[in-house]
Amino acid sequence: MAKINLKELYPFYNVDCVVDIPDEVAVALLEAERQEEAYRRRMYRHRAQYSLDRDDGIEHDICFVSLSPFEIYERKITAKQLHAAIAALPDKQGKRIYAHYVLGISQTRIAQAENVDVRNIRKSINKGLRNMKAFLQGYPHRP
Repeated sequence: MAKINLKELYPFYNVDCVVDIPDEVAVALLEAERQEEAYRRRMYRHRAQYSLDRDDGIEHDICFVSLSPFEIYERKITAKQLHAAIAALPDKQGKRIYAHYVLGISQTRIAQAENVDVRNIRKSINKGLRNMKAFLQGYPHRP
C-alpha cells in the first residue's frame, strides 16, 4: 500500500489528507503525472498554443514539413554536385573540408589530429573551397 496526499492532486483540498491506496493505483497516478509533464514539455518545445493531440494531421504537417518532389530532386542534385566537387579536390583538402563542414569537427581538432598548425588547416580549407567554387561553376546544372 502506498500513501498519497490528496492536497497535492486536487486543488480544492485546503488541508493535508493522506490516504492509503493500492500499489497499482500509485503506479497509474505516477504514469499519468509523467505523461502530463511530457505533454507540457512538448507544448513548450513546439511553442504550441493548441493541442498537439488532435488527430487531423495538422500538427504533424506543421512540425514536419514535407518536401515537394521538385525540392527532393533539387536536394539530391545539390548533394551529388557537392560530393563530386569534394571528390575532385586533392586528398588532404577533401578530407579536411569533409571533416570540418560535414562532420562538424573544428579546425583546431583537425590540426591536432594531423599534428600540423591550425593556419595550415585554415589555408587548406580556404583553398579547397575556392577549388570547389571553380569546379561547381563549370559543373552541369542538370544531368
